[in-house]
Amino acid sequence: MTIPAPPAPRRVLLIAHVGRDDAREVARAFVKALTAHGLVVRVLADEADELGLDTSGIELAGDGDASAGCELVLVIGGDGTILRAAEISHDSGAPLLGVNLGHVGFLAEAEYDDLESTIDAIVHRRYSAEDRLTLDVTVHRDGEVVNRTWALNEASVEKAARERMIEVVVEVDGRPLSRWGCDGVVCATPTGSTAYNFSAGGPIVWPGVEALLLVPISAHALFARPLVVAPSSVLAVEVLARTDGDGVLWCDGRRTVDLPPGARIEVRRGTQPVRLVRLHRAPFTDRLVAKFGLPVAGWRGSAERRRRMAEEARAATRGTAGEDAGA
Repeated sequence: MTIPAPPAPRRVLLIAHVGRDDAREVARAFVKALTAHGLVVRVLADEADELGLDTSGIELAGDGDASAGCELVLVIGGDGTILRAAEISHDSGAPLLGVNLGHVGFLAEAEYDDLESTIDAIVHRRYSAEDRLTLDVTVHRDGEVVNRTWALNEASVEKAARERMIEVVVEVDGRPLSRWGCDGVVCATPTGSTAYNFSAGGPIVWPGVEALLLVPISAHALFARPLVVAPSSVLAVEVLARTDGDGVLWCDGRRTVDLPPGARIEVRRGTQPVRLVRLHRAPFTDRLVAKFGLPVAGWRGSAERRRRMAEEARAATRGTAGEDAGA
């Protein structure tokens, strides 16, 4: 008789903003709760001491892909910490579950107050994951590819020196679009539309829309409007050889590449999406309202009317019950 092998233990990689007291506190609470439910918690080796964890009860990630074999990556911090976790787990494709301790936290799914319900969802696998479009970025010099990188939010070509603009030519699908003297150009995903793209005046795009965005930054030109193009399009930004200043490529505000005059940057849809864990199926509209604190008082939509009618019915039922009890 063949004895079946025991099931493989469930693993969760935990990444936290180690510079914040509240992040360290929440990280310790998650480790204690998840290990008590039989899950293996893996932590980056260089962060375990800073988080104040008992290393005898956790798994330390050494060299190689820290998220390999993990069913999800639990990220405690703000969007910056989630972008760092996306960089760490990009090769494995493990989904990211963000617990927001930052300010806006568009990439996060849970808030600090959701600690117990988040633990319960992880333990009982009550979550789903959705793919988010990414960008593959190549840098060319003298006709040769000198760098390859990627981005979840955006790839931005910016001036390297504050006192100088850069001169760029923008191209879409192999055809020139316009030339600008500017502070830079942002190429973003729908996920990144609420980040740098938003600050630069670009449109907010719902995550379910597949598209690439291009937004000039402080361009000296009559035509310098944000663009939304097909996900199959290829965007290119060339730093003109005669420009006075160098440029720099930033990807998600984390990875940089120096761009001398004559450099060419090509941006296309990424081959490897990033997966984000979802605990709730709230509409993106509600997320916008909550994150930006948008004023919606006075709205009389059908959903609001149904909610009010239900509340009134419950109140009427409670009143009737009270009268019956008094009688």
